[in-house]
Amino acid sequence: MCVAIDRSRTIISAMILGRRVTAQDVAWLRREVFGDGEVTREAADELFTVARARMKNAPEWTEFFVEMITDHVVWQSRPTGVVSDPEAEWLIGRADECKTVEVLAALVSILAEAHRAPEWFVAAVKARAAGWPGVNEAPLVAAS
Repeated sequence: MCVAIDRSRTIISAMILGRRVTAQDVAWLRREVFGDGEVTREAADELFTVARARMKNAPEWTEFFVEMITDHVVWQSRPTGVVSDPEAEWLIGRADECKTVEVLAALVSILAEAHRAPEWFVAAVKARAAGWPGVNEAPLVAAS
């Protein structure tokens, strides 16, 4: 008998226990977990779990996180290019649990790539950009 193991959950748990996501971890996730290009809702939730843990991660993590969440919300949900009300509600809920710069970057990326999004979602993203901890310092960190 063969038992399927959810390797992504195991890897995510290991990253959180290790308190850091390295560039090697990101490369492994790209190749082994997301190699087929599909980002399921469950996988997206797992990525938010890492963001919520507020760890000191390699710079590659933020780029990877933004790319995967944007792909899930904008390009893999139907209809493509459209952020639906349920998608927006899920996304804002996850974002509010995290309140991190990488999550704000994902929200901005989604708005930039989507062809259409609810007006309330656009306003909600703007409101979060003004009030989350670390947001004002983010451009300074990126410039250094």
